[in-house]
Amino acid sequence: MSDSDWRQLIVRLMNFIGGQWCEPIEGRYDLDYNPATFEVYAEVPDSSEQDLDLALNAARNAFKTWRLVPAPARGEMLFRVAHMLEERKEDLAKKMCLDMGKVLVEARGDVQEGIDMAYYMAGEGRRTFGQTTPSELLSKFAMALRDPIGVAAIITPWNFPMAIPTWKIFPALVTGNTVVFKPDSKAPVLAYELVKILQEAGFPKGTVNLVFGQGKTVGEAMLADPRVDLISFTGSTQTGRHIAAKAGEQLKRVSLELGGKNAIIVLNDANLDLAVDGIVWSAFGTTGQRCTACSRIIVQEGIHDELKERLLDRMKTLKLGEGRNESVDVGPLVSQEALNKVERYVAIGRGEGARLEIGGERWNQGADSPGWYYLPTLFTDVNPSMRIAQEEIFGPVLSMIKVKDLDEAVRINNQVTYGLSSSLFRKIPPRKRGMADLTQARA
Repeated sequence: MSDSDWRQLIVRLMNFIGGQWCEPIEGRYDLDYNPATFEVYAEVPDSSEQDLDLALNAARNAFKTWRLVPAPARGEMLFRVAHMLEERKEDLAKKMCLDMGKVLVEARGDVQEGIDMAYYMAGEGRRTFGQTTPSELLSKFAMALRDPIGVAAIITPWNFPMAIPTWKIFPALVTGNTVVFKPDSKAPVLAYELVKILQEAGFPKGTVNLVFGQGKTVGEAMLADPRVDLISFTGSTQTGRHIAAKAGEQLKRVSLELGGKNAIIVLNDANLDLAVDGIVWSAFGTTGQRCTACSRIIVQEGIHDELKERLLDRMKTLKLGEGRNESVDVGPLVSQEALNKVERYVAIGRGEGARLEIGGERWNQGADSPGWYYLPTLFTDVNPSMRIAQEEIFGPVLSMIKVKDLDEAVRINNQVTYGLSSSLFRKIPPRKRGMADLTQARA
C-alpha cells in the first residue's frame, strides 16, 4: 500500500455497544494524530456517561446468557480470532505505526502477542477446571466449580495497543465474563480493529462493548458504577492508586499493572556484546515508552568505562524515523505532552549534576518531516538518589550508575518505589548450572 493510500485512512471511529456501531450520544470527537507526521489519522469519540450507561446495560444483559455458554465453545471463538489476527497481522502492524509511532518490527511483535494470547486463551476454554476435595462428613461430596464474575471494565494504555487489550479481554471472555473496553484515545485504531475482529468471530451482542472517552468521564464512571464487577487497568502508578481506592469502596475486584523504574545490572564478567544488545533494546525500543523499559544501568566499576563506550558507539548508529520504514530503530514519542515530559527530566538530570554523554535534545530533521522525536539519551555519574534514577520518565533516557559489587547493585536496584522488572548480566560457571547457580544469578 502506497503512502498516498495510507493517508486516505483517516476515519471517524465509532463506539460498539450491544452489537451495534454507534456515534457518541453527545456528538463530540477528539483527533488522533500520527506522531511521526502530525497528520490527523482518526477522529475518536469523546463519549459521555450516557454512552457508558448503554454499554454497561448491554454487558449486564449479555452476561445472563454468555455465562451459560460452555467454556470450550467460548474458546472456539477465540481460535477464530487468532486466525483472523494472523491473516491481518501486517496490515494491523502498519496501522499501529501510524497510530502511535512504534517501529514496524515492534508493531509486528505487538500483534503477534495478541495472536499468541488468542491461541493460549482459546485452549483455556478446555481447562477451566474445578476442584474436588475429601469431605470430612459422611456421605458428603465436596466440589468447587469456576464461575464467571460478571462485567469486566478493561482500561488500556496506548503503548501496546494490541497486546495489552488481548491480555485482558481474552481471559475475561473465555471464562464467561462480558467486557466494556475503554482504550486510550492516543492509540484508538487498533482497539477499533480488534473489536471488529471479535464481532466477525461471532461473539454475541453485548459480550464485547467498546467505549472511547476520557478517563475523567468514562473512566471515573466505570469506577463508581455498581454494574462493573471487576476492573483491569494498565497505566500510571498515580492512576492505579486512585482506581484501587475507588474500587475498594465497592469491593470490586481489581487488576493493576503500573509504572516501573527498571534496572539492568551488569557485572565485571558479563558478556558485554550481549549486555549492550539487551540494554539498547530495552531502553530505546518503543522509544522507552514501556513500563518494563530499562531506565537504569547498574554497572560494576571494573567494566563501567568499556560498557559506556560500547553503548555510545551503538547509540550513535540508531536511526530515528517513521515506523513503517524497515531501517528505522527508534520512532517518535506518542505526543507533545510526552515529549515535554522527557525534556523536563533531561533538564532535571543536568541540574542534579549528572553528566550528559549523548542525546539530550529533540531530533531536528527539518520542517519537511516533523514529529515528536527525541534523541536516545545517556547520563553517567548518576547518583542513585537523583530524580532521574528514581522517577519514571517514559522516554529514551538512560541513567548509568557505578557500583563496587553485586551486593551494592542489588541494594541500589531495590531503592526505588517500583517493583516491576530487572535483569542481570553475568557469567554462570559452566561446570554446574544447577539451582544453586541460577539462584545466585537471580539475586
